[in-house]
Amino acid sequence: MEVLHLSTKEFNDVVNQNETVVVDFWASWCGPCRMFSQILEEFANKTSNVVVAKVNVDEEPDLAARFGVSSIPTVLVFKGGKAVKKSVGVISVSDLEELVR
Repeated sequence: MEVLHLSTKEFNDVVNQNETVVVDFWASWCGPCRMFSQILEEFANKTSNVVVAKVNVDEEPDLAARFGVSSIPTVLVFKGGKAVKKSVGVISVSDLEELVR
């Protein structure tokens, strides 16, 4: 499945219209974020029942503030429109799989 790039405008629709959504908060200047991007792509390609998305914190600072993102990369898992889990830092594909369970 393709990784979506979300703006504030699309964010609520995507999170509210899908059962499980994984959102990576990142920035282009962040080295760990670039490394995690490859892991996120691999996870998205392996997973068909989860929507995977990214939010650039430099372009969407209000979304980052709304969810208390102060370090990146930060992954939030949304279920039924609500943030239910959070992970900060680079994690593996298997850790992502465990996070969405």
